[in-house]
Amino acid sequence: MRQLTIFRNWRTKRRSQPQPVVHIKIRDGQFHILGNGVWHSYWREPYHLLLTIPWTGFLALTVLCYVVTNAVFALLYLAQPASIANAKPGSFLDAFFFSVQTLASIGYGALYPQTVYANILVTIEAMVSLVGIALLTGLAFARFSRPTARVSFSHVAVIGPYEGIPTFIFRAANQRRNQILEAQIRLYLMRDETSAEGHAMRRFYELKLLRSRTPSFTLSWTVLHPIDEYSPFYGATPESLAQMRASVVVSLSGIDETVSQVIHARHTYSAQDILWNYCFVDIFHETADGHRYIDYNHFHDVLPLP
Repeated sequence: MRQLTIFRNWRTKRRSQPQPVVHIKIRDGQFHILGNGVWHSYWREPYHLLLTIPWTGFLALTVLCYVVTNAVFALLYLAQPASIANAKPGSFLDAFFFSVQTLASIGYGALYPQTVYANILVTIEAMVSLVGIALLTGLAFARFSRPTARVSFSHVAVIGPYEGIPTFIFRAANQRRNQILEAQIRLYLMRDETSAEGHAMRRFYELKLLRSRTPSFTLSWTVLHPIDEYSPFYGATPESLAQMRASVVVSLSGIDETVSQVIHARHTYSAQDILWNYCFVDIFHETADGHRYIDYNHFHDVLPLP
């Protein structure tokens, strides 16, 4: 697991305020952003936050907002005694459940407003209910309708000979029983460099692949980048990649035939995830009657080269 620290120079009205520090950790081939001020920036965009958090967090926030809203209206109903008919005097539970019935437009009839103040609160709560249901429905639909890719990448990448040329190799597999049409993969090498003027920077290099597109990505895809004199990997060693904190970013995109929408998947291989002079275990086999099959039990397995 590697960690980068980025100091964001955000413009603020008060220059004396401390600037947030953002930590980027690369773990299990994925980026994890942590640090001071990060969650503050997320909460400034609640719509994006509600679309990106896991379903457990989304449901927890929904329940929390629902309970808080009903509790606030219950306290407002209790502000005027005897505003709700048939409710126990000073009972928070009766006021809370009356708010639930009003917010959900249930209206059992056992509890009902009997003062002008209570009717005004019921009107306000009904408007809040209309807006809240519309927002919740839109967010739930957006989360359900958002296309996602179920693509698995090999835990490690290897560098070994292919057709007599040192080659950067990794595997990808489609975990769904459908096809990803017009799939394409792009590879980028990221590494720290210092310019002639002494400025440190993070440089990106696109890596040329033997086959970067396929009309149909169904089962497995072995991605190959030949390391020739035109490759950014040319002349590199495991020590030099680690010193430059190099990493390879994989970006896969295609059209999901089920929903006919573009899907994306990405993965990152750090220098520690690249094994030199290794090869992948063969996962394609043939039965006695001539049928071929794929054994995904060895999808991530590698063997050292002699």
